Amino acid sequence: MAHFDLVIIGTGSGNSIPGPELSHLRIAIVEDNLFGGTCLNVGCIPTKMFVHPAELADAARHGRALGIDAQLNAVDWKGIRDRIFARIDAIEAAGRAYREGPDCANVSVFAGHGRFTAPKHLSVSLHDGGTEVITAEKFVLAAGSRAVVPDIEGLLDPGVTVHTSDTIMRIDALPASIAIVGGGFIAAEFAHVFSSFGVAVTQIARGPALLRNQDRDVSEQFTQEAAARYEVLLEASVEQVTAGGSGVVLEVKGPHGHRTVTAELLLIATGRQSNADSLGAEGAGIAVDDAGRVVVDEYQRTSAEGIFALGDVSSAHQLKHVANHEARVVQHNLTHPGSMMAADHRFIPAAVFADPQIASVGLTEEQAGSQGIPYAVNTQRYADIAAGWAREDTDHFLKVLADPVTGQLLGAHIIGPEAATIIQPLIHAMSFGQSAHSVARGQYWIHPALSELVENALLGLPEPTGG
Repeated sequence: MAHFDLVIIGTGSGNSIPGPELSHLRIAIVEDNLFGGTCLNVGCIPTKMFVHPAELADAARHGRALGIDAQLNAVDWKGIRDRIFARIDAIEAAGRAYREGPDCANVSVFAGHGRFTAPKHLSVSLHDGGTEVITAEKFVLAAGSRAVVPDIEGLLDPGVTVHTSDTIMRIDALPASIAIVGGGFIAAEFAHVFSSFGVAVTQIARGPALLRNQDRDVSEQFTQEAAARYEVLLEASVEQVTAGGSGVVLEVKGPHGHRTVTAELLLIATGRQSNADSLGAEGAGIAVDDAGRVVVDEYQRTSAEGIFALGDVSSAHQLKHVANHEARVVQHNLTHPGSMMAADHRFIPAAVFADPQIASVGLTEEQAGSQGIPYAVNTQRYADIAAGWAREDTDHFLKVLADPVTGQLLGAHIIGPEAATIIQPLIHAMSFGQSAHSVARGQYWIHPALSELVENALLGLPEPTGG
């Protein structure tokens, strides 16, 4: 039984913790999958590397209103795929080699699945077939999440091929058609990619709109535009899946009765769930909430002394920038136990890299209303700034919410070109306590740039009443 000062389970953001500050510790890293975690291998990095070619492929659609008659001749899926994963797989391999190499002499890498058998006792089922039990003074749980596969009749039957976000990006060829089950951001981004590449997309969502966690106006606008691009079935559920035709046959129940959907490929994109249940967490005295996530306090400490957790295994915000922030907090708290740092989860932004692009931070209008929080609101349309007018963009907007007394921003929600970039000054203002009008008036805004959307949105809010 090997004993360590620190054991880290997972090599996504958890892999950033061992550094010069911890070089005096004997550290074990346990990884059951690919180095780099979800984001690098099956999440935000490769998906966005597909999104950019998709934007280029889809450019002809946006050019028509501007007098551009263009067409897409071909998509080299295999070339796109191989370019992307040649780069990603090399990073994954280099990350593993670095941790196993001489530059990390204080680190031992265990390739296998770790599960607690007792407090601070981790049994690792090694990929080479062996088992090793390791113990440590401190642990960091950074084991991430996995794709949810819902309980649908026939889904796991032999002959039925089911893809998730873990596998869909490595297929050998573009299908003629794809059925995507899910109404969230993963489904939205893949629907955008495949539709842009000429695939016939059918998206099936349980709710009355897509991206329902967004501000209602944003969700409604996105749903309208998505439905104009490809088939969207709302308030629909898949009752059964069978193999048939060129791929799969889905029996779908919706508000207008039953219908059959056939597609060459099936993508299940109904979200991701914490891997806490695979760690034997509760047996080690680590509390898990009703959603299956490890419970942590503001310092990222679990209920078990000396054990921290970060990222998807413990956070409702399944975002790489959140996991990275939490990893920095954990690293600080491991090295400064007498002056711990609290994680700051006040203003967490997120983006959906579909078309149209979406970005958000803070409260939606519906959340503010349901929580009884007073707010002022202004919606600024792209069409009413020079850069949006030049693009003939008549559909998209930025909505901002502010405290009517102080002028402090409560939330911001953008749907439209470059939303994920445009929103950054608003995140900055919220994080540093700047009022809406001071941000708008206290600096130059380049004209005519899309950033004027922010300036005009803030100026359109009423003057704060005081305080």
